[in-house]
Amino acid sequence: MKNYSFHIANIDCASCALKIETEMKKNKHYKDVRLNFAKLKLTFATDISSYDVLSYTQKIIQKIEPDVVLSINEKNTNRSYLFDFFRLILGILIYSFSFALEGTLHNLFVLASYFILLYKVGMKAIQLLPKFVLDENILLVISCFGAYFIDKKTEGILVITLYEIGKILENKAVNRTRKSIASLMDIAPITANIKIGGKIKSMTPYDIQIGNTVVVNLGEKVPVDGILISKKAQLDKSSLTGESKWIEVQKGEEVLSGSINMNQTIEIKATKEYKDSTISQILALVETASDKKTKAENFVEQCSKIYTPVVIVLACMIFLLLPSIFSITYTLSYYRALSFLVVACPCAIVISVPLSYFSGIGLASKNGILIKGSHYLDMARHINKIVFDKTGTITTGTFTITNIVSLNSYSKEKIYKLIYMGEQYSTHPIAKSILSYKKLNIKNEKITNIEEKAGAGISYVRENHKYKIGNNDFVQYHENSKNCIYLSEDEQVIGYIELKDTIKRDSKKAIQNLNQKGIMTYMYTGDDQKEAKKVAQKVGVKHFIYEMTPDAKYTQLEQLIHTSRKNQYVAFVGDGVNDAPGLALSDIGIAMGLKGSTLAIDSSDIVLMNDSLDKINRLITISKYTNRIILQNLIFAFAVKIVFLILSILGLTQMWMAVFADVGVTLLTILNTIKILKK
Repeated sequence: MKNYSFHIANIDCASCALKIETEMKKNKHYKDVRLNFAKLKLTFATDISSYDVLSYTQKIIQKIEPDVVLSINEKNTNRSYLFDFFRLILGILIYSFSFALEGTLHNLFVLASYFILLYKVGMKAIQLLPKFVLDENILLVISCFGAYFIDKKTEGILVITLYEIGKILENKAVNRTRKSIASLMDIAPITANIKIGGKIKSMTPYDIQIGNTVVVNLGEKVPVDGILISKKAQLDKSSLTGESKWIEVQKGEEVLSGSINMNQTIEIKATKEYKDSTISQILALVETASDKKTKAENFVEQCSKIYTPVVIVLACMIFLLLPSIFSITYTLSYYRALSFLVVACPCAIVISVPLSYFSGIGLASKNGILIKGSHYLDMARHINKIVFDKTGTITTGTFTITNIVSLNSYSKEKIYKLIYMGEQYSTHPIAKSILSYKKLNIKNEKITNIEEKAGAGISYVRENHKYKIGNNDFVQYHENSKNCIYLSEDEQVIGYIELKDTIKRDSKKAIQNLNQKGIMTYMYTGDDQKEAKKVAQKVGVKHFIYEMTPDAKYTQLEQLIHTSRKNQYVAFVGDGVNDAPGLALSDIGIAMGLKGSTLAIDSSDIVLMNDSLDKINRLITISKYTNRIILQNLIFAFAVKIVFLILSILGLTQMWMAVFADVGVTLLTILNTIKILKK
């Protein structure tokens, strides 16, 4: 099966989107169907040939929603409501003019106003009737003409007018939310300037190849990841990290796509294609995040399958039983049943949940927090234990060599060279720091039998001598307790490097804030007890375990997860290759996005783009606020609907009030959801 993604246009309500998604899931040719109403995007996998997939899918959808149009490119997704507006004005004017007429002419003008006002809803109802699909369009036609035949013509006009006005406002509110979210993620440049043969050509970022020289003018966005060729640059990375502070980058340093050039024109050498660059990865994560649904979204989806039949049965019971219970006419019970059906439309409930999560994910992205699924955003508010890796997570992970010690006749330069030759094959953050201390030319040096033990060290053979580089356990040396990397030659320690790591500026504040929230904080590290205790006390970590291998970290984390209570989640925060198993195992894996390894980022559920631990507190705040808005919307929607359902049964409400309980409540929940984007 092949994956497809289409933009969808002319869809008016979330419940309609849900009907399309549900129907497509029943078709054996489709799998992993997701129709995101917030983004107007349809994704699925299918075995249908590429040539027929668009037309075949279009036919299936139009059986349910005749006006819906699929397109490969994002265009025509915002319907023009100018025609609807003039149609409403014309219908109301004709109805108003009918009062100046009498007899047959009066009735003809009233009918004309009905047909004009019900044109859109009526056309949908006519198209759906042969397909045995019952939705709010058919119900509105029945309700309005029902009101006409029981001599409540003005009320019928009022119902359709309020409904149409409400739908226009509702869709404008939804589109406003979509635009707000889109503006949060408006980080991709449209064009790029490429230097070819001394000439600058403008092309799309997709055309950039690795090795191309890219010219970025003042105020422009960097289109792809690369290395700075110019002497230096001032970059605004707020769209990536959520922080407004400018960063100065020197020649030869990495420049991330999405950054904005805030100084003179600069040149970079592309090291990645656009599809693999940071900016593309961020947009891909956010684009697919809301496709992974929360329990609440799945619950709403499951309920919707039985909701409509249940409501229709209840309406029929109201029509049949009310005359015998309240001694009213069937005409009146029919009127109350119609009001009941209009009130019961689930649009407000169906749309508020996914739209709120999508808004929360957009807000988190603006703050430099990439969330790979709306269920992870929901889970974040239930985090009660957080396990931190030390190196590169609590500390900077950038080690400084403070001393090189030789324990035999070798010079310090020779000790460093032997360590350098082995560390060039290691993926550990310490190895990167050692290699950056001094660049050596060792192209002619031949070494064999390279073996790395994760979290411990690396060994190799050179000129029939076996060298081991790593911690004191790895080289079997126990006479020095300093933070060192040791070198042994044929099982004899011949020297070591003393290293110093610094704690990140915001680590202490971030962990203290987590402690104040009642979250239990842990630190797992391979360091000795003295070093681990010193770091833990400085930053305020409550529990720490030292001298741990990657396997021990995994086992300990597994035990911690098993002892957690239901609906209380364990998060693991790390940055290195060795942290990937823990990130994948934990309930919520949080990776450092700036200096974190690719494997760690891929294994995680959430990525912090600027490696700041305080983003975790912000993540929890956004999660709780999003959930609060969802609860407000659901409580409000259910409360209003229950009240109006009871009133409609008792005959204490009119049909225009039922329309408010449907469209009005939907509009108010959408407007409330917009508050998330303003947080």
